[in-house]
Amino acid sequence: MPVVTRGPWPAPGGAHRPALARCVSVDAAKFAGAYWGRAPLLSRADELDGPDGFRDLLSPSDADELLSRRGLRVPFLRVAKDGALVPPGRYTGGGGAGAEIDDQIIDEKIMGLYADGATLVFQGLHRTWPPLVAFAGELGTALGQPLQINAYLTPAGNQGFSTHYDTHDVFVLQVDGRKRWRVHPPVFPDPLERQAWGGRAEEVSATAAGEPALDVVLSPGDALYLPRGWLHSAAAQDDSSLHLTIGIRALTRYALVEALLAEAAEDPRLRATLPYALDVSDADQLEPELTETVEALRSWLETASPAAVASRLRRRSWPAARPAPLRPLAQAAALSSLTADSLVMPRPGLRWRLEPDGTEKISLRLTDRVVTFPAGCFAALTAFLNRDVTRVGDLPGLDDDESRVVLARRLLREAVAVPG
Repeated sequence: MPVVTRGPWPAPGGAHRPALARCVSVDAAKFAGAYWGRAPLLSRADELDGPDGFRDLLSPSDADELLSRRGLRVPFLRVAKDGALVPPGRYTGGGGAGAEIDDQIIDEKIMGLYADGATLVFQGLHRTWPPLVAFAGELGTALGQPLQINAYLTPAGNQGFSTHYDTHDVFVLQVDGRKRWRVHPPVFPDPLERQAWGGRAEEVSATAAGEPALDVVLSPGDALYLPRGWLHSAAAQDDSSLHLTIGIRALTRYALVEALLAEAAEDPRLRATLPYALDVSDADQLEPELTETVEALRSWLETASPAAVASRLRRRSWPAARPAPLRPLAQAAALSSLTADSLVMPRPGLRWRLEPDGTEKISLRLTDRVVTFPAGCFAALTAFLNRDVTRVGDLPGLDDDESRVVLARRLLREAVAVPG
């Protein structure tokens, strides 16, 4: 019985154009070959969806809604002023009767800080704002990477952060107003998350004082792609600016190294204790031990299992991208009324792997658990997960409709399926 693995699937519906096509003005193949991880890409509104191209995702009135009526709390909002973060105590307080908390955003305090030139940073919008939840799911599927979405609301003539670099790739989508971006080449190419720009502040400042590689003003509907490590700063122009920043948390080859080293702990030669009284600060004493360790590691690497490394990377990467939100009431209603004529579909964005477990069972491996089924369900599960079948009564390989309804009910209860 073969292993089957596919997904995640994008959410149905969405924008009139694919999510990636809304962010870049070149086709996916050219973006992957010429720009992804290599070079910035500026895409103007007339090459995308026009000046109103991103207002369906988050508009200035939506930002006001979040600030005033949604009970926003730290850390879903940060405030920056003069290149530094403002302490949350300056803009948070109690939530009033029935919400006895002390970290809720206080709208009048936010208004004062914003009027005084502070930038408001909305964090985690891919989890809290419905249009961006759907957009993030579609774009994350297209890129095959987990991502996050923040929004930056900057008063006219102000700058939220000084020149810096990010340790993840970003798409910048200009929603409202105009913002000037100055972009410089990396001082440290392809930084890992642990290699933030603060450790190279002097190099960053010196490079930022020179001629930029890109000096552009983004207007509504414009988009900018920046690979990790590229220096950038942004300042609002004559009016306030609202833009979205989509951060792509892509895995690197170093993630493979980390997984390999974790697997190497199984080799007793690499777990051996160093010699008694060895002075590890003395290069001459350390040299023979280092040589022997490198040889042992090289020998072990020749036997490294791709399956074991893939398993470790799966446990690391799958939890970073959540599936589409589940509607508990609709799910419960579908469970109670399920028939052979009901339509079901895989939960959008679900990560899964279907595999035999060496017995009369098959395992459906999900992000946080493993669900087992009788081996006779393999054809039905494969057809369902690959979206070849949506009607419960059409699930193949089972004896009767009663068995098909039982399987579909199990899939709904496990949050693998959603009503079609």
